[in-house]
Amino acid sequence: MIYYAIKFCISASLIVLISEIARRSTGFAALIASLPLTSLLAFVWLGVEGAPPEKIAELSGQIFWLIVPSLVLFPLLSLLLRSGVNVWVSLVAASAATVLAYLALLPLLRKFGLVE
Repeated sequence: MIYYAIKFCISASLIVLISEIARRSTGFAALIASLPLTSLLAFVWLGVEGAPPEKIAELSGQIFWLIVPSLVLFPLLSLLLRSGVNVWVSLVAASAATVLAYLALLPLLRKFGLVE
């Protein structure tokens, strides 16, 4: 149980840290947020838990392919916000577009065996 609390605290702390840095410097916060910290943490936790290297490699490869549809969110959110659309509406619309991009790409990725 302590292990899960440590995992949770470290993971949550990164999110809080990035949001606090963004209040002072959006550029630096963007740099930190663009790092694959979530993926790195997942690799670390799997390594600590003794997962075989093949499992971590498989996760890494699948993450690579799933980054593609996630890239829809950022330019769309920026465009909507710069066009004067409300923050919450922009977040919902950009998130919905991202979900649609995942739904469109996942069957193709599965067909070629790139993701499960």
